[in-house]
This record gives sequence, C-alpha cells and structure tokens, in this order.
Amino acid sequence: MKNSRAISYINQSSKCAVIVAHPDDETLWAGGTILMHPEADWKVITLCRANDPDRSPKFYKALEELGATGVMGDLDDEPQQQPQDSRHIQELITKLLPSDIFNLVITHGIRSEYTHHRRHEETGEAVMSLWLREKISAKQVWRFAYEDGNGNYLPRAVNDADLNTRLNDVIWKKKYHIITNIYGFAPDSFEARTTPRREAFWCFGKP
Repeated sequence: MKNSRAISYINQSSKCAVIVAHPDDETLWAGGTILMHPEADWKVITLCRANDPDRSPKFYKALEELGATGVMGDLDDEPQQQPQDSRHIQELITKLLPSDIFNLVITHGIRSEYTHHRRHEETGEAVMSLWLREKISAKQVWRFAYEDGNGNYLPRAVNDADLNTRLNDVIWKKKYHIITNIYGFAPDSFEARTTPRREAFWCFGKP
C-alpha cells in the first residue's frame, strides 16, 4: 500500500486505537505517527503493568504528551513469560477498549519487533483474531514492521514495509523525550538506543 493511501485513514474524524503489550510500546513503535496526527482521536490500550507503581503513572504522563487517552490492563508480565491463553487476551482487549468501532487499529507484528517477545506476539495475534472475526470493527489494521536481524542489531524499520515514514527532527525529539524523560530510560538503555527515527507498518484492510 502506498504511504499516502495508508495515511488517508488518519484524519480529523478518525478514531484510532493503538493496542500494545506494555507501556512504552506505543511510543517506541508508533509515537511519531501519533504525534504527527493530533487531529485524530487516539486511544491507547496496554495489556500489562496496570498495578506497576513505577510504570503506570508514567504511561498516563506519556499519553498527555502524545495527545492521547488510554487505559491499562494487568496481564501477567513476569520474566518467565509463560504462554497466555489467546481467549483470555482477547477478552481483556475487548474489556479495555472504549469502543469496538475504529477507522484504524495499530498493534504488534506477528514476530514481535525484536527477538523475541512472547507478549508482543500474543497481543498482535489476539488483535488480528478479533478483527477477522469482526469483534473489532476497523477499516484498517496496521502491524508494527520492525526487525533486529535475529538479535544482531537494534530493532529498525523494515525497508519494504507497506508504510514507512521517516520522522522529522522535531517529532523524533518529542518521541525520544517521552522515552527518556517521562518513562525514564537512560540514554544507554535498549529503549533509548532503539527509539526509531523511521516508523514502519504492515497495513491490512478488508475488501
């Protein structure tokens, strides 16, 4: 899909949802897109860390900077990353979403954004299942398009993704500010070093 055609789904009357596993995913992988389109109504749903006394308040401060609103779930996010039942994740998404009708839904890629994160993959799969079964109504679903060469380098935008946008310096600095000054990641952290200057998505639409 051409960039201009994909971006046409974001306009002044658009209702857009970003559904991610963790607070900070919305900023890392789609923050520039949100910031470039303040005219849209952005809702951000994160499935983990609602009861995290550190990350939870930072998430809501980040949403203020992004010009979005949102809500958090408390899906298990222990380091062991035990598989979660897909039906449970889908039920959590539908519970957290303020509506089931959107112009655009953005979520994780099928192979995560780096090697590898089970919760990212489970979230993306659950969103796609809900959409294909019409439990979520959206004209388009975009999935993050990033890769890390099987862990050989930091995540970066996939060159031949359907939508690939280079952020200008102003937008990228705002995004980096959210990651480092609001979420509090150190400049040498994985998150700060990763913060993409290009945002890329695989775009899916129903006939």
